[in-house]
Amino acid sequence: MKIAQVAPLMESVPPRQYGGSERVVSWITEQLVHLGHEVTLFASGDSSTAADLVAFGDRALRFDPEATYPLPHHLVMLDAVRRRADEFDVIHFHTDYLHWPLFRDMAQRTVTTLHGRLDLPFLKPAFAGFPEMPLVSISDNQRTPFPAANWASTIYHGLPRDLLPYCERPSTDYLAFVGRICPEKRVDRAIAIAKRAGVKLRIAAKVDVSDQAYFEQKIKPLLDDPLVEFIGEIDDTQKPAFFGNALGTLFPIDWPEPFGLVMIESMSCGTPVIAYNHGSVPEVIDHGVTGFIVDGEDEAVTAVHRLTMLNRLMVRMRFEERFSVERMVGDYMTLYEDAQDAERVPVSAITRA
Repeated sequence: MKIAQVAPLMESVPPRQYGGSERVVSWITEQLVHLGHEVTLFASGDSSTAADLVAFGDRALRFDPEATYPLPHHLVMLDAVRRRADEFDVIHFHTDYLHWPLFRDMAQRTVTTLHGRLDLPFLKPAFAGFPEMPLVSISDNQRTPFPAANWASTIYHGLPRDLLPYCERPSTDYLAFVGRICPEKRVDRAIAIAKRAGVKLRIAAKVDVSDQAYFEQKIKPLLDDPLVEFIGEIDDTQKPAFFGNALGTLFPIDWPEPFGLVMIESMSCGTPVIAYNHGSVPEVIDHGVTGFIVDGEDEAVTAVHRLTMLNRLMVRMRFEERFSVERMVGDYMTLYEDAQDAERVPVSAITRA
């Protein structure tokens, strides 16, 4: 099958450090190539892939000081995809809703995975205006704001089994927090939980420019404590040891998380997760098996002291059952096959304004 993967340009595929959507695009792309499909990846020029890379720019927009506004870059890429649309059996977009006006007339040969939160009022016109676009949610909870949209499937993320291997002999002498420093991720909660539990917390997190003031004013003062260590961003080579040696991973979110890669990355290493009951959390965490779902700080502190009751090998086994890249791509292949069977309208036959 000839498949196009269209990635956001903010990060490379895969990203150097932080970057959930682009990381998932990479896992899908490489698995499809492994399965023998002809895959074309539209992404930033510093991406690395076994697929045919169609590059836009020399580097990810995040690292380009002149790319202060990403929309023009994405429009150029989407126009290039449109011009080549006849070459593909299916085009898989990871660019939110930007491509919908250009591809609505061939909607059934497209798949759109929505990676972000949907509980935002400004999205209503897009969903109302392009009801024919087949959509993939990454959790059932993500669909809540638009239950009547054209949902083709819910497909949970999956990652390669050997990327973050099971840790046989973990030190389990600290709690882990991985993510972004921003109000909705609630690293302040993680710090409070760790301090109350009397367990060291290691924070591996990115600070966006937009969140710098929040970090300086709200979080940085909390780091001056012997139980708290701020590491900064880490990459995939550092994650096995960071997750694997942790007693548990704290995921004390305060927003409707669409999925939460951190949870399955931790589970891949055999490390259980303590997560607040928001968004996708009940769909990802098997309470009492791969971690604990909590409602508040008191429950979270109690859960820290119960982490040793969980079987870390079972955590890894449940990850393999539910969140492998093979399962994820298998689910997408079902949609691709449906798209391949859809009636094709040649691009040359479409009149452009």
